[in-house]
Amino acid sequence: MEGQSNERSAFEIAGESIPPGERRTLAIPVSHQVTGFPANLALQVVHGANEGPSVFVSAAIHGDEIVGTAIIQRLIERIAPDRLAGTLMLAPAVNIFGFMQHDRYLPDRRDLNRSFPGSRKGSLAAQLAQCFLTHVIERCTLGIDLHTAAIHRYNLPQIRIAAGDPTLVELAMAFGAPVIMESPLRPGSMRALAAEREVPMLLMEAGEALRFDRLSIDIGASGIARVLAHIGMIAHDDSLTSVGIPARSNESSWVRAPRGGVTHRDRKSGDVVHAGDVLATVTGLFGEDGREMVAPFGGIIIGHSTLPVVNQGDAVFHIAKVDRPLHAGERIESITEAIRMSEPAGPAKPMMDEDEVL
Repeated sequence: MEGQSNERSAFEIAGESIPPGERRTLAIPVSHQVTGFPANLALQVVHGANEGPSVFVSAAIHGDEIVGTAIIQRLIERIAPDRLAGTLMLAPAVNIFGFMQHDRYLPDRRDLNRSFPGSRKGSLAAQLAQCFLTHVIERCTLGIDLHTAAIHRYNLPQIRIAAGDPTLVELAMAFGAPVIMESPLRPGSMRALAAEREVPMLLMEAGEALRFDRLSIDIGASGIARVLAHIGMIAHDDSLTSVGIPARSNESSWVRAPRGGVTHRDRKSGDVVHAGDVLATVTGLFGEDGREMVAPFGGIIIGHSTLPVVNQGDAVFHIAKVDRPLHAGERIESITEAIRMSEPAGPAKPMMDEDEVL
């Protein structure tokens, strides 16, 4: 990928012209803050010296999900425009309003990830969604969107993809997160909108809201680099080529507190469990009347509450059903081998966030 093609055109966006082999940081107007100062969509466009795919990586579509911001900062250090094939668009804080306020939502309390495709004359969420669609999604051939768990929750690094798409399975395997979740797309989400535009997307879930953690950042940055290498945008790095077999699942379940009180956890995200295993015990204030929480089926814990004090019915553990969980993390020689060994059983089922489950 050395050298620059004389025939490669500049990348035109929001009135800017970015020559091959250069990067440019842009501020695309969206609205105004209540102070009257502009509120912009911040993008960094890396326009490679050579022809190749156009890919976007986005973070903080929910403003308090900041792990992705750190992942993109780490990724920037890896990408050299003069050695890049294609164009990379990086959006470290899509929901800039929530990002500034440490809040999941926009000021109108709307969820940006349920507001696509949006509208130029709609709500603030609709206008931001339309801006991102026009300037980013519709310019790309692949997207990677980075999320975290809600506040007081932790998600094991995992990739979520639309069910039944062999190309996405291959890309998710290349990413190399511990778990791949396959489920139908949610109406109004960025991924559903992108699918309608024939732009495949990977969604990474990792870590906790308003927190950085090294595991999530390391897996995220390395995983994106592996995907970019897999599709030929950057050179393969020997340190990134050995990938464990991700566990694949198309069904998950929340385990909820059987009573209010104090939780004493025996298990955490990443642990393999079998049906009937004790996950935690919930007691009263004086340690009395302990009631056990048990795994409903075998699989891997992909998320847990980090808050020990619970109300009855609070979701404490999120378990992905996996037929052969002990395969997760084994070393492989090829992505094809990993796909064969980790095929989930049965049709994919809808997967909802905890705050959307009754």
